[in-house]
Amino acid sequence: MKKKQMIMAGLVGLMLLSNELLAQSQLIDKPAQQRAAAQTQRMTTNLKLDSVQTIKVARINLRYAQRIDPVIQGNGSRISKLKAVRTMQKEKEAELKQVLSKEQFERFKEQQQALKDEIKERRKS
Repeated sequence: MKKKQMIMAGLVGLMLLSNELLAQSQLIDKPAQQRAAAQTQRMTTNLKLDSVQTIKVARINLRYAQRIDPVIQGNGSRISKLKAVRTMQKEKEAELKQVLSKEQFERFKEQQQALKDEIKERRKS
């Protein structure tokens, strides 16, 4: 009986993870406001942000989503775009570090790493 429960829990977890990844891939083509709102919602839930933090994080997410749009849509090489996005990501993380508690920021970084690992795995297959 416990084995069935473990299998069901694992399947539910996989379904939730696949829905999260699908939602992220569908957001790529959305306007900056929608991407920022979705990211803020995920962060609010996953990091348990309070109302003041949510407002500050929403502003940061929107600002960087708007800054990234021209880079992504630009004519630069893939490498130059990647470098520009990485630079902006570091700037954004520095701002988020000022808003989030130490524990929240550590969890944020862990989630970022998990997402990077997932993307690498998808590229391999």
